[in-house]
Amino acid sequence: MPKIMGILNVTPDSFSDGGLFLQIEPAVKRAWNMVGEGADIIDIGGQSSRPGAPLLDWSEEASRVIPIIQALHDLPVPISIDSFHPEVQRRAIDAGAQMVNDIRGFEMPGALEFVASTASSISFCLMHMQGNPQTMQTNPQYQKVVEEVKAYLSDRVQCLLELGVMRERIYIDPGFGFGKSPAHNLVLLQELASFKTLGVKILVGLSRKSLIGHLLNRPVEDRLAGSLALALIAAMKGADVLRVHDVVQTSDALRMWNAVEFAGSNGSHTKVG
Repeated sequence: MPKIMGILNVTPDSFSDGGLFLQIEPAVKRAWNMVGEGADIIDIGGQSSRPGAPLLDWSEEASRVIPIIQALHDLPVPISIDSFHPEVQRRAIDAGAQMVNDIRGFEMPGALEFVASTASSISFCLMHMQGNPQTMQTNPQYQKVVEEVKAYLSDRVQCLLELGVMRERIYIDPGFGFGKSPAHNLVLLQELASFKTLGVKILVGLSRKSLIGHLLNRPVEDRLAGSLALALIAAMKGADVLRVHDVVQTSDALRMWNAVEFAGSNGSHTKVG
């Protein structure tokens, strides 16, 4: 069953929960609540990556996330830092984060040097994005979206392997909604299992995304059902981690799917006829 990564945005402008957890106390409370709801990882981000989001200086981003990571030093699950700034990544690891989630695939200047310098116990997730958050949804184009995204991720995985990162500590994210049209997103999800050939874990972030709004005509606050449907589809297609806002609902949905998927596998079979 996939692990659940709970989203903790400490930003004023994230598309779904911007402004809710800017202060340390509510952010810490939310992290602990998500663990109680079934989160296996907490992903903390101080830079909004919504389309058109302004780019922060790394020092402002660090001032948002580092105090919260420090305040969560006794959290019983790993903390992931959602950042593409190498200096923020470095400070977050020093503060206690155990995973780095980079939407720019460790392409920023100094990012690979940071990766090479970190302890072998750190995990890395690299994502595909066409363009940048300011431009990525302006008419994204691909000839063959699955092949192009896979080729990019394969190249970045190889970069990390050559720096000495162990394969089991590498995650890839196809980047749903990051420089993709709704049609691109659907094809990527349909073919998600093909990314298994890269030999690393797959992380998927579809929670409350505009794809759901496009297909169902729902505002952000009414996208739970669509988010759960996509989470279950991703699980069936081989996702190893689901990055979500609605932890307890996703956990319940996954547990029910898992119960049906593996019914009878514990040796207790129901006699029929």
